[in-house]
Amino acid sequence: MDIIMIPGFWLDGASWAAVVPHLERAGHTCFPLTLPGMDSLATDRSEITLADHIDAVVAEIDAHPVGPVLLVGHSGGGPIAYGAVDARPDRVARVIYVDSGPSGEGAIINDEYPAVNGELPLPDWSVFEDADLVDLDDALRAEFRERAIPTPAHVAQDPLHLSDERRLDVPATVIACEFPSALLQDWITQGHPFARELGQLREVEYRDLPTGHWPQFTRPEDLATTILESVGQE
Repeated sequence: MDIIMIPGFWLDGASWAAVVPHLERAGHTCFPLTLPGMDSLATDRSEITLADHIDAVVAEIDAHPVGPVLLVGHSGGGPIAYGAVDARPDRVARVIYVDSGPSGEGAIINDEYPAVNGELPLPDWSVFEDADLVDLDDALRAEFRERAIPTPAHVAQDPLHLSDERRLDVPATVIACEFPSALLQDWITQGHPFARELGQLREVEYRDLPTGHWPQFTRPEDLATTILESVGQE
């Protein structure tokens, strides 16, 4: 199966490098995306929008016309994946949310990080919760910071727009890392806004991969195994 891999904030397609070989050995073909504006520190990304990122994923889906694709979205890449599912619900076999989930109509991915000249630099580690940073040792933090590209502010702050309820029929997997999936399911039961759209999906499976928010760095082989399990491969 063709697997389109969508990175979260501050990351490009190369951030999946430690995960891809395990998936390809299992017979899949991976397409890790570098989304618009995320190719270089020198790029002007001040006018790049959330719609631009969703459109880039849709264009990649359209480039694979034979058979449905698998989407994998990490963190802020999860709502971007969901926007692409909304645009092409008949072309996606499954969407896998890595420490992420779908967002509803009008939702904003994250407006808590301060914008600087139209972009969001990777903040100091002290900004993150302890649970985010589990297993992210000093060497991995240094590597992450060296590779980090600021995220376009519009991508984080623009409202998500959805139009096709067939998106609710596309099977989903949530890989829960920084908190257990049981907590996420409790939020659905309680009607928590964060989980409201997730609770509307008609087919969802939950898998736990205990680590911090960046399992592609801290547990890449286990992340690949969990992705394979979600598509019926052990």
